[in-house]
Amino acid sequence: MYDVAIIGTGVVGTTIARELSRYKLKTVMLDKENDIAAGTTKANSAIVHAGYDADYRTKMAGYNVRGNALYPKICEELSVPFKRTGSLVCAHSEEEILTLQALFVNGKRLNIPGLEILDRDEVRAREPHLSRSVTAALYAPTAGITEPWELAIACAENAVHNGTELKLNYEVKSIKQTGSAFYIISSKDEIVCSRLVINCAGVYADRIAGMVLEEPGFKITPRRGQYYLLDKSEGDLVRSVIFPVPTKEHGKGVLVAPTVDGNIIVGPTAEDLDDDQRESTETTAQGLKALRGASRSNLEKIPYDSAITVFSGLRAEADRGDFIIEFSDAAGFINVAGIKSPGLSAAPAIAEDVAEMVLNYMGSRERNPDFSPYRRPRPKMELMSPGEKADLIRLDPRFGNIICRCEMISEGEIVDAIHRKAGATTLNGIKRRVRPGAGRCQGGFCGPRVMAILTRELGMDPTDVCQEAAGAAVLVGSTREIDGGCL
Repeated sequence: MYDVAIIGTGVVGTTIARELSRYKLKTVMLDKENDIAAGTTKANSAIVHAGYDADYRTKMAGYNVRGNALYPKICEELSVPFKRTGSLVCAHSEEEILTLQALFVNGKRLNIPGLEILDRDEVRAREPHLSRSVTAALYAPTAGITEPWELAIACAENAVHNGTELKLNYEVKSIKQTGSAFYIISSKDEIVCSRLVINCAGVYADRIAGMVLEEPGFKITPRRGQYYLLDKSEGDLVRSVIFPVPTKEHGKGVLVAPTVDGNIIVGPTAEDLDDDQRESTETTAQGLKALRGASRSNLEKIPYDSAITVFSGLRAEADRGDFIIEFSDAAGFINVAGIKSPGLSAAPAIAEDVAEMVLNYMGSRERNPDFSPYRRPRPKMELMSPGEKADLIRLDPRFGNIICRCEMISEGEIVDAIHRKAGATTLNGIKRRVRPGAGRCQGGFCGPRVMAILTRELGMDPTDVCQEAAGAAVLVGSTREIDGGCL
């Protein structure tokens, strides 16, 4: 019997798990995917918002502002990259300037520090590549950028280090409540029994809630956002996160922003999908065309010919118009749902509050005497001085064997990612943790070499190595063994 079962290992579920690992609770994380952060967390804008956008009376706003303030500490403890770049919401007309002023007032009500409305010259001095039609901008210095998947992985690693269990490929088929216990049954008929359940299932949160109550109390619509990722050669295009003026129809709109790894990201679109399209993460010609058109309002010349990839992600749009963080009518079942943008920014603050809800319900606050907030930093050869590299290679020659030339990732870094707590077992799992395959060639050179390392380190057959989901094998066999050598 577990004390707490968390369904979903995105950035919200894993930050909650880490927060709960401070206490003497038997906690398990469950996820239907083959790895941590394989849903919304792996494909989003990676922005830590300042928090002026959501109405000051909403949960979104409060959690965003508090979460933003927590980012430096949590990222330092977990050795996750975080940089305060600031953000600019760009106006092109007197009407849009009025919206900037409303955002400024909303932000001041939330005590967001450093907000300013800049005039045309001040904006151009800060971002010289902006369109000349930009007449003013709301500047928020506390906005920043991070790596959401690495934060989720780091939180999961730290939670497991502190005693939390992790069960992947655990697709919840049904939940039965008997007395004071929940029986969470997987599609493989495995059973997890827990006193309390935290529903962090993203675009599936309403379906999970519906397994406990006939009327879950909310509806989730999957909303797809498509993106371009530009090569690092375009990294000086912008220094801040650049937004258009938000609208009710398009939300925050299409942004242009630097990434912590030196690329430029452009997106997302906002396309509401049907209920049966909760896995529809393909990109479309129509969506990418719309994205290119929308992005031109703030930057007339975006070098899309330097794009190294396009991708899309899904976010959970709840019909209540705000974050849903509450006990359901089923005692001991907490919904953490509808956590769309600014969910990444809000995650550390949400984790604090949900942990408090759990402790109050359990009636115990006994601390975990072995808890450590720190995650062992992962070695990053690209950021080391020549002397540091030489010292590390002397300790382990595998750090001198470069596997990914685009990102300068060594064999030693890949091996380290495999053997950590909650380590990588797939090609995309390695990519999220260490970045081989994230560069200009998108794995064309390093992919087979990463596969070889995975098979060697995990004792796998090459045909068992998956790109992402369980069963999504990269190789199916020798060409000489398949249809007489013809595929």
